[in-house]
Amino acid sequence: MRIEPISPEPRGVVNRPVMLQDWNNLGFVHWSYPAETVQALLPQNLKVDTFGGKAWVGLIGFSMENIVTPKGLSAGPLSSFPEINVRTYVVDPDGRRNVWFFSLDINRYAPVAVAQTLFGLPYRWGKCSTELDGDSWVYSVRRRSWGRASTRFAVTPGAPIAAGDETSLELFLTARWGMSTVWRNQLFHGTVDHGRWPLQRATLGSLNDTLLAHAGLPPATDDPVVHASAGVSVKIGRLRRVDS
Repeated sequence: MRIEPISPEPRGVVNRPVMLQDWNNLGFVHWSYPAETVQALLPQNLKVDTFGGKAWVGLIGFSMENIVTPKGLSAGPLSSFPEINVRTYVVDPDGRRNVWFFSLDINRYAPVAVAQTLFGLPYRWGKCSTELDGDSWVYSVRRRSWGRASTRFAVTPGAPIAAGDETSLELFLTARWGMSTVWRNQLFHGTVDHGRWPLQRATLGSLNDTLLAHAGLPPATDDPVVHASAGVSVKIGRLRRVDS
């Protein structure tokens, strides 16, 4: 199997998106794990993607905004909300380097039900917020179901990273142009199309988290790698079945 190379630009153009959305004011916090630890939590037809021989798990907070449906209609009161997800990075049977979500927490119940039912995505419902506190973005969620897990963490953006100056690890952690999901016991791939990430190196302030443990992950032993981004405008492609 040929594994696609990491690219800072989208791997494919989404000409007929199923949804448009903006991802704003992001905080990325990543920890390394033994590859076998993360592999044990994945479907058998996905292989954990590694950098430096290690798997990487991200705790990502941001504001989802300006959601537009396929017919060009705004989602109205459901068009903007905070989201916090726990994710890792995988290679699918076609060699695509994708995101795999352990969980996606938001504060809107209707999108949770739709995403779980139609796409198999592990959305969770709870009290969720993204707030600016001085120079730091503070992300928090407390689930109202699915185990009562919670998180609260603060990310302070630092110096911008010029395009082309990203390290190989920074591109590995952020330049992902697809996702994998399992729906009705079948693996699917969805393409994600947006501009190059405007990244900043950042620092992690306070952290009080049980989302990772609830996903089955042990406590991380290495220091986190932290980034921030003002955000991107995104086109989401429809899910396509992967013949595994």
